Amino acid sequence: MKLTTLMTVAMISLAPAAFAADEVNISNGLTLTGNPLGMHGFDPVSMFKSDAPMIGNAEFTSEHDGVDYYFATADAKATFDADPAAMLPEFGGFCAFGVFVGKKLDGDVRYADIVDGKLYLFVNQTIFEKYLEDKENVIEGAHAKWSEIMATPINDL
Repeated sequence: MKLTTLMTVAMISLAPAAFAADEVNISNGLTLTGNPLGMHGFDPVSMFKSDAPMIGNAEFTSEHDGVDYYFATADAKATFDADPAAMLPEFGGFCAFGVFVGKKLDGDVRYADIVDGKLYLFVNQTIFEKYLEDKENVIEGAHAKWSEIMATPINDL
């Protein structure tokens, strides 16, 4: 029993090391599965399917690339499980404008845009308004910059 507990603690302690490169915007701490939580617990499917972002429920959890995502309903979880890449925000959930300028800023579901079926998050209202001034250029530039900074730790940018 002690060995099992010790191994579990060791695995949980080492889990954040897998995310040292900060490729996905995750919440501090871990979920009950030992994975970090994506989108601050908001349901990514709700960004596409409802009028407002919905907070997810740990009862409906899916793991994708070592990150857990919570969903508001079993149907939303099933939609995600069928095609996770279609439901996840671009740039690992970091602010698209931040990526455009070479930074990894927190993405906030209150400031989001869906363009060509892709979800983009932004750090705040001011940055979102700046993005709206030149959406196409920001998105294109962010996609070009992401490959350069994706594996770079946040503190190194």
